[in-house]
Amino acid sequence: MRRDITEELKKWKDSSRRKPLILTGVRQCGKTYVLKEFGKEFFDNVCYINFESSEKYRGVFEFDFDVNRIISEIELAENIKIIAGRTLVFFDEIQECPKAITSLKYFCENMPELHLVTAGSLLGVALKKENISFPVGKVNRMQMYPMNFGEFLSALGNDELLKVFENWNVDREIPDLYSVPFERLLKEYYAVGGMPEAVAEYSQSKDYEAVKQIQSDILADYADDFSKHAPAVDIEKIRMIWDSIPKQLAKENKKFMFSHVKEGKRAFELEAALEWLKNAGLIQKLEMVSNAEAPLAANADATYFKIYMSDVGLLSRKLGLDTDSFNDDSFLQTFKGAITENYVLNELMSLKKNPYFWRSGNTAELDFVYESESRIIPIEVKSATNTRAKSYRQFCMKYKPETGFKLSMKNIAENDCEGTRTISLPLYLLWDIERYVKIRK
Repeated sequence: MRRDITEELKKWKDSSRRKPLILTGVRQCGKTYVLKEFGKEFFDNVCYINFESSEKYRGVFEFDFDVNRIISEIELAENIKIIAGRTLVFFDEIQECPKAITSLKYFCENMPELHLVTAGSLLGVALKKENISFPVGKVNRMQMYPMNFGEFLSALGNDELLKVFENWNVDREIPDLYSVPFERLLKEYYAVGGMPEAVAEYSQSKDYEAVKQIQSDILADYADDFSKHAPAVDIEKIRMIWDSIPKQLAKENKKFMFSHVKEGKRAFELEAALEWLKNAGLIQKLEMVSNAEAPLAANADATYFKIYMSDVGLLSRKLGLDTDSFNDDSFLQTFKGAITENYVLNELMSLKKNPYFWRSGNTAELDFVYESESRIIPIEVKSATNTRAKSYRQFCMKYKPETGFKLSMKNIAENDCEGTRTISLPLYLLWDIERYVKIRK
């Protein structure tokens, strides 16, 4: 299945400033598959070492950090010839061998010509441990996410439908010929999500019961990870936070409340557990800005935030929703806002944005803001066709952004809102938002 990150990997491969690569991402989002396929396509061979399934390789890194010795011993054990420029060396589940993480510094300094990639299902958690000497400045980093909506469409054989919109302009209404299948596919994506195994099953069988079983298995695996890899003192707290997320998203005010995790619990008791879920890639944290001026990161309030899941399909599974649910407006009344916002955040993260939400006292709240080439882009999200947005108007009056978006199920259009060029963009075209940001009249 096509993954957008392959283009980034190709740039890394050809970069004159290439360093060993660390690929992080939530468990089962496809890291191993993508790196193996990348190696097969662009190298003569792949030397694959899994530190979890092959513990013997951990000893190779215990003696010293002589990279020539390390490579020679791997060649002997694997019966392979590693040739710089022609072999991709892949260290998987590298968090199981902390000294292999440290060794990346020496590969960068003493064997820069070697193409070396690493990944791990809980690497984000492992890198926070104090006993790992991390090679600061000696590695390249990439973050991988579950499959976005565009990748989902491609997996279902809709590349031609995607191509139709490569140059679609805002002054042409989208006919039913395209809008109807796009809306149907978006609802399917809400239910299936972007975990590759679930997408592969759905693309082949269209059997949503099989998809639900895959999603349930993934959620069970995540729960097992709490017990296996989290600090004992935080395991139960992690479970409580994890189970509270869907319920907190169903509230009208989606601000994350520690007191809603369990009555009587306070922030300082649960913060470490929340951070573990974030480092594991299982959740995405959306912080508030009350002053929406660039750089947004400097204005973020880390104490006021919302929590979303890393995959909208897994959120749907935890909520007990399925494909039929998304055709029943009355059934979705409580959850459609949460599902839609989670989808939008997942897509923005996939596009390498770092969004926030804006709040002005108790008078206005805007769903998302992000930076594009130092410009602030406001986004109002509606799950259906109602696009009345008082908070969006207040934001435009105060900050006068050049371009903004109202995302909904309405057709594409362009209007003016308090001097801001405002594009009404269908939710199913969010994957192309940056092109519309750059379009100028």
